Amino acid sequence: MSIRVKPGYERNAMGWAHQDKTAIVGIGATDYYLRGKSWPRTINDMAGEAILKACADAGISIKDVDGFAYYSTAGAGYLDKFDTASLMETLGIPHVGFSATLTSGGGGASGAAGLATAGLMNEDCKYCVTVMALQQLPQHRLGVVVGAAAPNPENSFLQPSGLVGPGYLMSVLARRHMHLYGTRREAFKEIVQATREHALNRPKAIRNKPLEDEEYWSQPMLADPLCRLDFCLETDGAVAFITTTTERAKDCKHPPALIHGAAHGGTRNWGRAFAWMGMQDPDFASSGHKFVADRLWEQTGLTAKDMSCAQIYDHFSCMVLMQLEDYGFCEKGEGNDYVLSGAIRYANRDTVEGAVPVNTHGGNLNEAYIIGLTHVAEAVEQIRGTAINQIEDCEFALSTGGPASLPVSGLILRRA
Repeated sequence: MSIRVKPGYERNAMGWAHQDKTAIVGIGATDYYLRGKSWPRTINDMAGEAILKACADAGISIKDVDGFAYYSTAGAGYLDKFDTASLMETLGIPHVGFSATLTSGGGGASGAAGLATAGLMNEDCKYCVTVMALQQLPQHRLGVVVGAAAPNPENSFLQPSGLVGPGYLMSVLARRHMHLYGTRREAFKEIVQATREHALNRPKAIRNKPLEDEEYWSQPMLADPLCRLDFCLETDGAVAFITTTTERAKDCKHPPALIHGAAHGGTRNWGRAFAWMGMQDPDFASSGHKFVADRLWEQTGLTAKDMSCAQIYDHFSCMVLMQLEDYGFCEKGEGNDYVLSGAIRYANRDTVEGAVPVNTHGGNLNEAYIIGLTHVAEAVEQIRGTAINQIEDCEFALSTGGPASLPVSGLILRRA
């Protein structure tokens, strides 16, 4: 396999040591269900289906899998835990040489590919699976996870303030962004409508009906300035992907999606976001991704302008706008005008200056919320050239994880 070089692109001499040495070679997913509608299925049942489909997509046997790279502290939607031994027993995996997880929540979704790379480059495993399965219980919904937690010194500040879940915390950051930069709710509406448009032709999408202005404006306000459609879906289901070395990828079924850059982490200021809300400006009115974004661009020698598409973690519409700023698709404070220009719409990719299609699968807001892995799967499809809303000559695809409790993460996939 030869690695093609984009005209005018030169590998950064100070780049990531493992650049293009590993690749995602298989993706798999269950059907997506509205919250609570997946019963009587179980977490292991859905995770197992997604993993088996990812193996079939890669053209390997489940017995070839010998590594697991989890995120969200191996949490299955924060309501259950993945157990490597149980998955091995369920699927008939004979042995593993690598089983590790990134801490915290959905912020690690894209970074898990970097964790898998660590196991592969250390020769601990040959085929590494990342999986997320989600099954929300009526009595314990993710949207109120903070409110349901036991009181402690941090929660004793958040809970009486009504900050009972991620959306309520993000609404405060969104309001600060509006205060500092003049951002308007119209920009949040455009993010929801643009990504809804991308979901219209996707049969598995939960929300695949056109969204008119009147419907958006009529939605109940859940956490001012965020209405119901600014919040991600509540869904059940599972997604998995398989990572291996670029050398082994030659024997797999599909063209590999080369892992060109991967980073996770964050700054101390953003680490306060889900704790005591003590960040200073400009961190307060941000997605907390600039640290990770800068690392990705330093690793690869690329910039936002080089991305063919961006699969931006969209648990809340306002955080798409702030990530676009943190990754440099527009300047800080210019997210409102950038979004309202139509730059994130697939249909405008060739007609709007600086356009980069965002969440071409519909994202967490419209297709399904499986804590970020649908974004990685879509990035792989785009690199392969098999996506439903395919970007012509897709060279580089960005996928992000979070904003959430640290770490947050970013991943750049490259066409071979």
